[in-house]
Amino acid sequence: MMKTPMLYGIPNCDTVRKARKWLDSHHVDHDFVDLREATPSRERLSKWLDIVGNERLVNRRSTTFKQLSDAERSVLDQSGAVDILLTHPTLIKRPVLEWRDSVSVGFTTDDYAHYFGI
Repeated sequence: MMKTPMLYGIPNCDTVRKARKWLDSHHVDHDFVDLREATPSRERLSKWLDIVGNERLVNRRSTTFKQLSDAERSVLDQSGAVDILLTHPTLIKRPVLEWRDSVSVGFTTDDYAHYFGI
């Protein structure tokens, strides 16, 4: 079981900034992982996909997604999503919050307040 929440994202992403600011203002200690500098492992990505699914985890509105070939896009809908996400970590919707045995994708103040019992 994870004792410290882990927040995965990209520092210049507005939604990630909001999530980090919310966590800091509510005194929720957490670790931040920059997806560009430390791509999650194959095992971690597989776990995220098992928990939230590729429809929730893959950012289909991103510039990176728009630049993918048709073949790469089709693999995202099949079992090859992990390989594409390892190659293109900016395809991961942000932020990803990993805490205890759960995974949350995206940020809303209501969800985080409920999640942390605040």
